[in-house]
Amino acid sequence: MQIKTRIAASLIALCGAIGTAQAHNVWLLPSSTVLSKAEWITVDAAVSNDLFFFNHFPLALDNLVVTAPDGSEAKPENMHRGKLRSVFDLNLTQSGTYRLAVVSSGLNASYKDAGGQPKRWRGTPEKFAAEVPADAKDLKVTQSAGRIETFVTVGKPSAVKPTGKGLELVPVTHPNDLVKGEKATFAFHVDGKPAAGLEVVLVAGGSRYRDALNEIKATTDAKGEFSVTWPAAGMYWVDADANDGKTTLPQAKERRLSYVGTVEVLP
Repeated sequence: MQIKTRIAASLIALCGAIGTAQAHNVWLLPSSTVLSKAEWITVDAAVSNDLFFFNHFPLALDNLVVTAPDGSEAKPENMHRGKLRSVFDLNLTQSGTYRLAVVSSGLNASYKDAGGQPKRWRGTPEKFAAEVPADAKDLKVTQSAGRIETFVTVGKPSAVKPTGKGLELVPVTHPNDLVKGEKATFAFHVDGKPAAGLEVVLVAGGSRYRDALNEIKATTDAKGEFSVTWPAAGMYWVDADANDGKTTLPQAKERRLSYVGTVEVLP
């Protein structure tokens, strides 16, 4: 059973493998999301066929950023990339909420060379001019930016400060204060501004054991907000995507933005 994430461009960049992104799930999964005191946690990271089961490909952690409650950058330890998953440990020494995110950005281009042969290219804006011929025919360039994240709190939750970059989740209800049967409200922003009319998909983990995905779908309002009443406890996968023309490279006419988050709902 698979969930099409609609974030192929960013997944290719993150996984480092062509073709893995068309119909697979990508996620970060912490061993705990709520802790009463300073402790270590372990985080799995994978691209999978089923939610929160590492049965396809490891997620690259090159662009992992861990933001501590005081805004400083925390250092993950014991990072390892295996055949089916990546993993790292994190020593949570501060009280408050940590934000763990794998952030990607890049360009995807297709064109025909001087001989008329179709070509594809992936890379950064800095490398575009040097690696893509100036006289390329039928050139199509797309810019992509993605965020894959989760949240972990030690003691009392603290505010999650938006970055103001790309597509991101902006909590109204704290992401580590979610309870079965209660309503939670979140917002999505694009470059710091509310993203209205955005489709959001939420799916509970353990999808391999269900005959149906039981997706929860919502649409953001004029404030970029949406609400969900959690039907059951467990880990949930949150997915949203957006397109616009706000590129940083003149040749790129479209920007594709993606977001995937993991949150835990308690009984």
